[in-house]
Amino acid sequence: MVSEDRRVRRSRGLLRDALVSLTLEHGYSAVTVEDITERADLGRATFYTHFPDKDALLAQVVTGLIDDLQERLRSLTPESSVGFTGKPVLEIFRHAAEERDIYRMILRGEGDGRALRRFVDDCSAAAAEMFGARATSLGVTPRMDLTVLSRAWVGEVVGVLQWWLDLDPAPLTPEEVTEMLLNLSLRGRYWAAGFDDGDLVGSGSGSDAVR
Repeated sequence: MVSEDRRVRRSRGLLRDALVSLTLEHGYSAVTVEDITERADLGRATFYTHFPDKDALLAQVVTGLIDDLQERLRSLTPESSVGFTGKPVLEIFRHAAEERDIYRMILRGEGDGRALRRFVDDCSAAAAEMFGARATSLGVTPRMDLTVLSRAWVGEVVGVLQWWLDLDPAPLTPEEVTEMLLNLSLRGRYWAAGFDDGDLVGSGSGSDAVR
């Protein structure tokens, strides 16, 4: 039984790696099941034993990545619920460095954007839960809808991740980019752009603040 489980994991791992590498080389729409099995050096029958089609394989790749990331973030939840530590962001960037090709495939929007939407949706839901727990723990009331807040935060991280992963070597270490994003969260974009409170012009409310 153990030997059989090991063979299953090996076959699935080879198929995953083949899909990811081929997608990065040629684009998801151009990749066929035959391409995947040839790259993985496995028979088509083996592929169909595990997956009905390449879309199911892609979905499994995304599920595996998200499950692994959430497991790593879960241990940080108690600490993150009582303050801004930056550790969840650092863990995301460290995880992305370890699984660089899978992240690049997902963040590129391969598979008609399905993988990216799934990643953003799951990360946003987890972030909203974390923000809610933090607000409750500290006895504060969020000033904006947590769904909007979480999606803004995830969008920010995803945008930086896309840029960071596409450069080889990466221009910043995970620790350096995390420190920047933490300061952005704590101090805001005006501070990050070099302004002090007294420098701001037209900082009214409503539509006036947008102009």
